[in-house]
Amino acid sequence: QVQLVESGGGLVQAGDSLRLSCAASGRTFSSYSMGWFRQAPGKEREFVATISWGGGSTAYADSVKGRFTISKDNAKNMVYLQMNSLKPEDTALYYCAQARTRLIATIITQYDYWGQGTQVTVSS
Repeated sequence: QVQLVESGGGLVQAGDSLRLSCAASGRTFSSYSMGWFRQAPGKEREFVATISWGGGSTAYADSVKGRFTISKDNAKNMVYLQMNSLKPEDTALYYCAQARTRLIATIITQYDYWGQGTQVTVSS
């Protein structure tokens, strides 16, 4: 059974930075790509960023490109999301997810394990 536990969310002001962390257990972490998704109230869950099994490939949603960076530490079974220049529209519940592929995965149905989410709130 895979377990994903996110942390690092909080309340910040526009322009600030946050680093989200996700600790994984239960399946060979290094063999699978990882992703971050987010869901704002009243909206569907949306893709934010993904990283391949070895960390060599990444992809981002256009809305966060240039501001967010995803990284993966296979030795520690951790994935991170560094978020800079935060905007009020980044406010959402952020989820860590593990895909069923080794390659980058931008589609929600490519993921079969999810964390419980960590709240990010950006005030203007």
